[in-house]
Amino acid sequence: MKLAFFSTQAYDRQYFDRYNSTNEIAYFDAPLQEQTTNLADGAEAVCVFVNDQVNAVVINALSEKGVRLILLRCAGFNNVDVQAAKEKGIQIARVPEYSPHAVAEHTVALILTLNRKTHKAYNRVREGNFSLLNLSGFDLYRKTAGVIGLGKIGKVYAEIMLGFGCKVLGYDIIKHPDLEARGVSSVSLDELFAQSDIITLHCPLTEQTRHLINAGTIDKMKSGVMLINTGRGALIDAPAVIEGLKKGKIGYLGLDVYEQEDKLFFRDLSADIIKDDTIMRLMSFPNVLITAHQAFFTDEALTEITKVTLKNIDDYQLGTLSTTLVN
Repeated sequence: MKLAFFSTQAYDRQYFDRYNSTNEIAYFDAPLQEQTTNLADGAEAVCVFVNDQVNAVVINALSEKGVRLILLRCAGFNNVDVQAAKEKGIQIARVPEYSPHAVAEHTVALILTLNRKTHKAYNRVREGNFSLLNLSGFDLYRKTAGVIGLGKIGKVYAEIMLGFGCKVLGYDIIKHPDLEARGVSSVSLDELFAQSDIITLHCPLTEQTRHLINAGTIDKMKSGVMLINTGRGALIDAPAVIEGLKKGKIGYLGLDVYEQEDKLFFRDLSADIIKDDTIMRLMSFPNVLITAHQAFFTDEALTEITKVTLKNIDDYQLGTLSTTLVN
């Protein structure tokens, strides 16, 4: 199959070239958006990532070019107009699970780094400064960890925090008796906000969860709470979080995602002036740690993403595409 591959990074080429043997792949550094649909000329399928804009206009243009399959090399599909694709007879396949451990473990890495300030200690020691001043943290043991979203990633994360000796509270729209049996307490959102020392987000981005963290919900949290988002950027209302940081309501903030990340992440802007005032303001706080959507970035996850995406092509051609089908 002829495949137009958008938002390509060097590691994408490395893994797909390693495992692909039958498909003709054209790699493009550019993201898929209204201005770049011409790159899909002659392709039967397109492969996109989290920040590609697959709206109705893009889908109409792809349909006119004969594209019949959109491959998401990620789990989320909030950036795709599913209804528009359905109307054009274009199927959408994703990678529903690649490595929940990768994302859960990165969540814990953000927590430990913010808490014990290892990033600051590293820089100090390299400069010959061995002082411990202002590097103190807290024991995770017996702290209350609130988990919003108990899907595959949330479950793995909850189990890790149980291992630290934390009291784990979970909120999800469905019950999880297996986790409850292991010690995770199912609570309402308000209870979770009020009781948690650490709150992490593992839920999908929907109309119901957009800006789930806002001025109102922040007011319900403990003073000095640690807030971590490795889900989707728009789960958080960034201006409200900035106000929470300024007031001291939010004591620590760890982000691996950002609502406007499509203009920033996955590229080197070190020689440019960053014009996004919101992220620059967030980066100015000493108790904020931001990584550039790297929670998924392990060998195991990249291998699984590649293999499942290529299998989705095979299944589509055989007419057996089902378990990874979005629409």
